[in-house]
Amino acid sequence: MRGLLPSDDVPSAQPVPSAHALSSALPAFLHPFAKPTRESFVRIVRGDGALVWDADGRDLVDGMASLWYCAIGHGRQEMADTIAAQASTLAAYSCFDPFTNDPAEQLAAELHEIAPMADSRVFLCCSGSEAVDSAMKLARIAHVQAGQPQRKLIISRVRGYHGVAYGGTSAQGIAPNRQDFGPFVEGVVQVPSDDVEALASLMAEHGDTVAAVITEPVQGAGGIFPPAEGYLESLRKLCDQHGAFLIFDEVITGYGRLGSWFAAHHFGVRPDLVTFAKAVTSGYQPLGGVFVGPAVRAGLEADPDFFLRHGFTYSGHPVACAAGLTNLAIIRREGLVERATHVGAQLSAGLRSLASDGQIDHTRGEGAMWAAGLRADQNAMAIRDEMLRRGVICRAINTDTLTFCPPLVITDDQIARIVDTLAAATA
Repeated sequence: MRGLLPSDDVPSAQPVPSAHALSSALPAFLHPFAKPTRESFVRIVRGDGALVWDADGRDLVDGMASLWYCAIGHGRQEMADTIAAQASTLAAYSCFDPFTNDPAEQLAAELHEIAPMADSRVFLCCSGSEAVDSAMKLARIAHVQAGQPQRKLIISRVRGYHGVAYGGTSAQGIAPNRQDFGPFVEGVVQVPSDDVEALASLMAEHGDTVAAVITEPVQGAGGIFPPAEGYLESLRKLCDQHGAFLIFDEVITGYGRLGSWFAAHHFGVRPDLVTFAKAVTSGYQPLGGVFVGPAVRAGLEADPDFFLRHGFTYSGHPVACAAGLTNLAIIRREGLVERATHVGAQLSAGLRSLASDGQIDHTRGEGAMWAAGLRADQNAMAIRDEMLRRGVICRAINTDTLTFCPPLVITDDQIARIVDTLAAATA
């Protein structure tokens, strides 16, 4: 046992600090996308519609639908009742072969009816990050099953955000989100965001080794950048020419955000795979998934003995799927897909007015997701904090952009409050 205890020739171990000493003033919860050394946070305690309240009792206009997802607004009793009823009947059970459950089957059937491409099937998971990794894997395995195992290369765009699992991080086009997390998944490369010629050259160079091109139809977390006119159509043509799949990452744009069920409908472009999450349940339960179109299905279904060895413990989770069904019912009943056009028009008009007055540099966006591009002498984080102090939540991107993606139930008065607060914070 020599070497396990202190001795003359082995230095004594230093005393281990107590758990209390280690924690210092830092919270036990290690927050995502935050400085690990941050000591205090704004504690949100309840929500109603497009408003949330902090622990001090202040009401805040939620200008970001939390994190791009709460389309139907906060505090919906109908959603709580649905979740409780399903949890009391069947809270969870695996959907791995040979099992299934009614909410998962029913949700997939409803999603099939509004799918971005005809004759698609629905793979379910728990988040946008899982959805992106699933789409990348499905693209590769479908080519293998179709007799083209050499097709492994996946191409993404600079400025694109595709989640933070390793597949999505590898496809990330936002450099700070990749820094120091490598090495990444092999066979994933980026091209400049709006350069069709660069993509065409890369696809020509790699020929029949390209598996898929993945893109957000509107780049969201990178700062809300709509596509240049004709860009998405060019992606479709290039993928058709080179035998690659086109993946639309609709984690943000799906479920009405642009005034159509999906951005694929909005732009009139047919993808082969579409990822979704966020507004499918408005965040009331974690749920994500992938629409699997006919070209990908053909490979997956070609061999009746092929066994798909991909899935997650909570794929088809019954409570999450029940929440999705009720969320879709609310969106339909209240006409929120159509309302997104009105919300976007009101928000963009206000932001354009501020740009005309010189209070911000410019605005850009699509549907009901908009960004304020700031002047060189302004700082996004400082303005975000000042807006929060004044009762409005937005999101700062780098130092030059503030983003707005409010719940689709937001009132006109609340939109005006967002714009007025931004005006005051930049005066």
